[in-house]
Amino acid sequence: MKKIEAIIKPFKLDEVKDALHEIGLMGITVTEAKGFGRQKGHTELYRGAEYIIDFLPKVKLEIVCPDDMTERAVEAIMAAARTGRIGDGKIFITPVSEVIRIRTGERGPDAI
Repeated sequence: MKKIEAIIKPFKLDEVKDALHEIGLMGITVTEAKGFGRQKGHTELYRGAEYIIDFLPKVKLEIVCPDDMTERAVEAIMAAARTGRIGDGKIFITPVSEVIRIRTGERGPDAI
């Protein structure tokens, strides 16, 4: 099993969710996040005063899936989240050694 963490632009969340649902992934955890990468924020004007927004709004998705679905999930996220502009985000993939469903005690892929 693998855990996929994706940092994406907030307005792309619905498209990514739909793309993951189309390939058969049902479970997803979404967290609002703030951060910056190469774009290092931007400058805005408010009532004539200029100020810098260092941390841009992002959304963090966490998905645990079987090994055989990992590549399809990554491709679905990339296709749905890509705008072609800086700040589209990142995807991190890490191995998961065990999953346990609290309600039933199921373990492994059955618990996903």
